[in-house]
Amino acid sequence: MKRYKKAISLSLILFLLALLFSISLAQDDYTISVVDVNNKDLSFYQPPANTETYPNIEGKSVRNVIILIGDGMSFNQFSIARIKGAGLDGKLYMEKFPVTGIMRTHSADNIVTDSAASGTALACGIKTNNKMLGVAPDETKYKTILEAAKENKMATGLVVTSRITHATPACFAAHVRHRDMERRIAPQLIENNKVNVLFGGGRDYFLPRTIPGGGRRDGRNLIEEAKSQGYSYIENREQLKNVNGPCVLGLFQMDHLTTKEPEPSLAELTKKAIEILDVKENGEKTFLEKIITGILNLLALDKSDGKPGFFMMVEGSQIDWACHEYDADRLIRLTLLFDLAVKEAMEFAIKDKHTLVIVTADHETSGLAITEAENGMDLELLWAVDKKHKRGTSGHSGQPVAVFAFGPGAENFTGMYDNTDIPKKIAQVLKIKNFPAKLE
Repeated sequence: MKRYKKAISLSLILFLLALLFSISLAQDDYTISVVDVNNKDLSFYQPPANTETYPNIEGKSVRNVIILIGDGMSFNQFSIARIKGAGLDGKLYMEKFPVTGIMRTHSADNIVTDSAASGTALACGIKTNNKMLGVAPDETKYKTILEAAKENKMATGLVVTSRITHATPACFAAHVRHRDMERRIAPQLIENNKVNVLFGGGRDYFLPRTIPGGGRRDGRNLIEEAKSQGYSYIENREQLKNVNGPCVLGLFQMDHLTTKEPEPSLAELTKKAIEILDVKENGEKTFLEKIITGILNLLALDKSDGKPGFFMMVEGSQIDWACHEYDADRLIRLTLLFDLAVKEAMEFAIKDKHTLVIVTADHETSGLAITEAENGMDLELLWAVDKKHKRGTSGHSGQPVAVFAFGPGAENFTGMYDNTDIPKKIAQVLKIKNFPAKLE
């Protein structure tokens, strides 16, 4: 009898241990973040005065394109930012856009993409493998939509909160087989004044090791090389206020931006970049061109005023990183800062009437879901991709992402489509032929 009791007791203990272990495993399948209703000061963000959809501008030619990418930002990322920044019934600026679409994000070799492959899709219109940047899986270089715009004599700009050599910005102006080759990416951004405005971090990749903080082993000082090519160089907010174009290199940190004072905000960087790019003229117009433009203006047929226009990509780079760390407060703050950059783009586009604005993401990060906490007072965020199960894509998910569009040509961005379609649609409205195309 004693033996049976011991056996039963042992079995019971083993059962309880197994039960506790299984519960532990189940809890490891997701990570929980509780968001306090009054947790942080978000007074820097002033939501739209109303929730009415922006009336779209139609019947005009497209002269400028601004694409804003919230890295890692899918539906629940901007939804939690809206709940906290504008209220349940409010709207973010991006949510007021008149045209919406849904975009798939898979890469050539994976259901779940990384930022290099997704950035290549958004820039070049092709699928590539994860980690590859501006090239096809066989390493064939493909022209980016920024490079195609440059060939059309448009001014170009990249504005980010990461290093300017990081995956997403690099995809629009560089071509390497691996995203980590940032010292090879850096010179590609400035050679031949390739990109007129470059705002971000990453001085380390532009300076030789002989200068404190520099990391280049080849001895090149790319900042001095940029100056010799006609770039103005800046490092802080005061310099940003006073700088003029047509070419400006702004590197505000050795590494990524802090996104905090005294740095200029993403909205400030966006506004200044637009100011520099918009005044770039394509030489003096002939007498006949002036007459034609004047007649068109009088007839209100097209007020494009002969400018060649510009293409600009703006990235809220660190939304992704907040999701990787399951940091709800930082996610909300960074998404609202990104939305203020959207506001700057919209204010310009509404006045200009020839600017197409697109807001989207490269992928979703960490499988975010929003639910209610047990106390009924707080919000609870569930992260489906936990640290234990992160693999090659470092916690990204395969969820689709939203696309918002405003301005002439915006109607092309409705519906469900692939991320490779974004630059193809941009090329179409800009009348750029033969895109996608291999780089000669």
